[in-house]
Amino acid sequence: MGKIKIVTKKEDKVDDSVVSENTPKASSRTPKKKIVSGTLNVEATFNNTKVVLSDKEGNVLFWTSAGSLGFKGAKKGTPFAASKAGSIVGEKAKALGIKDVNVVVKGVGSGREPTIRAFMALDIEITDIKDMTPVPHNGPKPKKPRRV
Repeated sequence: MGKIKIVTKKEDKVDDSVVSENTPKASSRTPKKKIVSGTLNVEATFNNTKVVLSDKEGNVLFWTSAGSLGFKGAKKGTPFAASKAGSIVGEKAKALGIKDVNVVVKGVGSGREPTIRAFMALDIEITDIKDMTPVPHNGPKPKKPRRV
């Protein structure tokens, strides 16, 4: 199961052939593909804020949420947690070379604007902002009046 290090007694040296077979190589800092524009999806609920960055075809590049950053409980729904999520995705997008994004906002939580503001602070141009919050046309049936 685990990796075994073999120490030879003659040289007091670790045999690297056994250790380095399954070790992953360090990832390079250069991006693998150049993407100039993308789409930023922000889902802001009362309890959490999710941020997803994808390319124009819809392939997800990066995502994060306030909960995945370590915020717990009611703090996940705060504007501060949302701005942290937006700035982390923005840093990753800047490293990839993204210049402009379209923003799609969904939900009614308090993290809608802070996420976009944190993303804009990293000099990435926002070309379009759409609000795709689902709104019921009729909604559920109301309760019957109470009889006393």
